[in-house]
Amino acid sequence: MDRGSARWVSMAVTGFGQLPVRQFRGVHHRYATIADMVSTFAWGDQKVYVAGHRGLVGSALVRALEAAGAGEVIGWSSAELDLRDRDATFDAISQARPDIVIDAAAKVGGIMANSTYPVEFLRDNALIQTNVMDAAHAIDVDRLLFLGSSCIYPRHATQPIRESSLMTGPLEPTNQAYAMAKISGIFYIEAHRTQYGRHWISAMPTNLYGPGDNFDLQSSHVLPAFIRRFHEAKVSGAASVTVWGTGAPRREFLHVDDLAAACLMLLEHYDSEQTINVGRGQDLPIRELAQTVADVVGFTGAIQWDASKPDGMPRKLLDTSRITELGWRPRISLRDGLASTYQWYLDTHA
Repeated sequence: MDRGSARWVSMAVTGFGQLPVRQFRGVHHRYATIADMVSTFAWGDQKVYVAGHRGLVGSALVRALEAAGAGEVIGWSSAELDLRDRDATFDAISQARPDIVIDAAAKVGGIMANSTYPVEFLRDNALIQTNVMDAAHAIDVDRLLFLGSSCIYPRHATQPIRESSLMTGPLEPTNQAYAMAKISGIFYIEAHRTQYGRHWISAMPTNLYGPGDNFDLQSSHVLPAFIRRFHEAKVSGAASVTVWGTGAPRREFLHVDDLAAACLMLLEHYDSEQTINVGRGQDLPIRELAQTVADVVGFTGAIQWDASKPDGMPRKLLDTSRITELGWRPRISLRDGLASTYQWYLDTHA
């Protein structure tokens, strides 16, 4: 790969095309306070690097930035740039010189993947986020958003989970390697704010779903796995589907386009060393989720539960009062989001 080559998101068409790297035409923005930044903030003047732009979250961010009229949005696929490679990451970001960085790149997976490959989940995520942040700091990027995960909170945290619950108890064992990597990212953001005065922030989304999700049954999360399994059972005429666990744990789900809208709002209006939760503020039992997905997909058979398999955390509902106070609320209902995600799956996978 030419490490200086970048890809750009056209504000007129969907997709990516080749863009010669050049020094950004605008001035590099530095602000004394977040009020100064917000008062002069204009997306049309910003060159934004979205790390992980082809993933579930990154692709939603691209759509949101396009809608906001961002001046340029750049990103590299994993084939073009391995963010675990420190030298390559520094070269690419140094030559592209973005004004804003959004780190949505991560190695992600469900219970099975996290339990099977804890070394890779800890090592790869720590490398990715550290390299991106260090490269951004090296070119004096003053506005960066790091996206983590709600799995950073203790297994038995008081529900709904407030941001202050961080590091107050043991983590859920089935994904603690991934969680530890994300926790280190939060404190790395705080360290840059303390030591260098950066206006860097972090946000912790709840469980996400939507177009661009991973439907690989070996590595997917519960919701896309349900969509695929119920669809395949419907097509094959299976009488039943057996799924992991008891169905008792409760989970919260947020459509990824709602998250993307929240991210842009936070970049415009939020500046604190404390991470901030992003979620719906409502949860449901996995058993109810399974039935809802089956209804949307059109599977009418039986759902059987294999209680010998792990459930994961008993409940994981985020307290979203802080982001709600900033004026943000999700717009997409769970059933509507499931319907559109299933249609995307049919269009791209079935």
